[in-house]
Amino acid sequence: MILDVAIQGITDPYFFGDLLRRLAEQSSVPVCINLDHGKSKDACYQAIQAGFTSVMIDKSAEPYEVNAADVKDICEIAHSLGITVEAELGHVGDAANAEVDTVSCLTEPEDAKRFVEETGVHCLAVAIGTAHGKYPKGFVPKLDFERLKAIKETLGADYPLVLHGSSGMDDESLRKACQSGINKVNIATDLYEAAAEAAAECLEGNKKGRLWRIVKDALRYKLAAKIKVYGSDGKAWDIKPQGLPHKPITLEEV
Repeated sequence: MILDVAIQGITDPYFFGDLLRRLAEQSSVPVCINLDHGKSKDACYQAIQAGFTSVMIDKSAEPYEVNAADVKDICEIAHSLGITVEAELGHVGDAANAEVDTVSCLTEPEDAKRFVEETGVHCLAVAIGTAHGKYPKGFVPKLDFERLKAIKETLGADYPLVLHGSSGMDDESLRKACQSGINKVNIATDLYEAAAEAAAECLEGNKKGRLWRIVKDALRYKLAAKIKVYGSDGKAWDIKPQGLPHKPITLEEV
């Protein structure tokens, strides 16, 4: 299980990181704590100091050279601490502007190969037709499976690829994406909506005392259903837990 954390929404990343690590250590399955869309090196440094087990440095909106240089810098630090790094090449845009953002700035296979070789990044988020957030009513995103296949073949079957912006996609497309080379699927908006719908029904039914349990169950059921679509159900038991790879470090060590 991977917990993606948006650090910009946290007032105290060090407290939150410690809390998540304690919960992860109590889990019956392996848990990774990942910084999602770190927009700066400082955000990545904070996450590393806070005890996250992986970080994403997202400079995908910047020119290739800036993106590659910043990712390489973070990789050099993270690798020395046993922390994995995710980056994005191409750019997964905003679902509110889906007609443009789902077809622009797509990942080119040869650029992906060069990027991975130059930076040493552990896994790569690719732009193949999705966007972040809630799609406009009536809009149906289409994944570029030929592009995904080419990227996977170029980087090698064992190299991990990430799909951002999965919410709103039909189950068959998500299933095919995972079968075609996607190894990590980010999901947020679908979970938010499941929680919001459950909370609204709870309040309308005057069950305020059960609000937290009802919302938690809605999140769990939605996530369990998605895990089955991804083909990941039951796979946690195949992972050999290595333990959380490092202890929080001091500012002077970064």
